[in-house]
Amino acid sequence: MKILPADFDGQSIRRVYDEDTETWWFSVVDVVQVLTQQANYQTARKYWNKLKERLGKEGSESVTSCHRLKLPAADGKNYLTDVATAETLLRLVQSIPSPKAEPIKLWLAKVGYERMQEMTDPALSLNRARQTWQQHGRSDKWIQQRMTGQETRNKLTDYWSEHDIKKGSEFAILTNIIHQEWTGVSVKEHKDMKGLSSHNLRDHMSEAELIFSALAELSTRQIAESVDATGMAENKSAAKSGGQIAAQARHQLESQTGQSVVTGANYLPLVAKKVLKSTRKT
Repeated sequence: MKILPADFDGQSIRRVYDEDTETWWFSVVDVVQVLTQQANYQTARKYWNKLKERLGKEGSESVTSCHRLKLPAADGKNYLTDVATAETLLRLVQSIPSPKAEPIKLWLAKVGYERMQEMTDPALSLNRARQTWQQHGRSDKWIQQRMTGQETRNKLTDYWSEHDIKKGSEFAILTNIIHQEWTGVSVKEHKDMKGLSSHNLRDHMSEAELIFSALAELSTRQIAESVDATGMAENKSAAKSGGQIAAQARHQLESQTGQSVVTGANYLPLVAKKVLKSTRKT
């Protein structure tokens, strides 16, 4: 997941983009703070807690559709925060009387429109990603491998979407099966190895890790296509087989080089690495 703060009327609204499910998640409290025109974040948080309690008693689906993700706060630390999709937020806006209601609706719609533009013209999304990676100091070689891997990933998820696999939890389950098979660790365990929290794991993979991830997902798709795998059971089988093919290749490379392909190396800023190191010591 990528944390990409956005600006509305001079006020920052934290948002996260989940590449696996292609979903924007917005901080509910940040939106409530804009709508209630509160200068104090804690006051806005209390307002949201009371509203959430009332809507919960009323059986509102808007509350049950909210999730919790770790987002950076003003003190630089990450805290679990209520987040919601643009669709859910548009329903929540109806519950808060505010002169900002219509502008925030238009803003949320614009975010969706930007995503639609990228779907129509993928080059927009690719160019934006390339610029971000360049700003973070990635080499051209790494960027090319990352983009090639993403293209392979997109072809696989397109196949899943067309063969009775639901975006979200089912995508995540199959992705984890592939990852577990070729790396020997789950996605979460791999992220823990690298000291990552809300970061996108692929953005912190080495060139070798990216290549083997792509091989695993390419193999999975081609195996699934060969048997017209449909539904979770059949695609789980293809995911295991695809991951195992990449695992065999990984073991062969490791036996020749004596080095592990799966590592704890990351591209976190130096400050974050120092924090991580001190945390592990304690």
